[in-house]
Amino acid sequence: MSNVDSTLTERGTRYGKFLEQASASQALKNVLSYQLRIRQKYLDPDMQEALEMILHKIARIVNGDENYTDSWHDIAGYAKLVEDRLNGVER
Repeated sequence: MSNVDSTLTERGTRYGKFLEQASASQALKNVLSYQLRIRQKYLDPDMQEALEMILHKIARIVNGDENYTDSWHDIAGYAKLVEDRLNGVER
């Protein structure tokens, strides 16, 4: 088994089937996009990316191992990056 195959097997065990996770992630991102569009609201790139990454992590939690603390930690981290930038601390 190649390194890529072993990584994919491990991720599949942790996060569930990729197609199902991707479907959940895209559905959540579509809601975000629609809600921003109907409000004619445009976010700074870091805000948009952070929200999309948070939704990606939520989809992984919903589809896979909800007890994997790293997913929850990552969500907090993406929010913290935006909070810090808004408070004048850029990373």
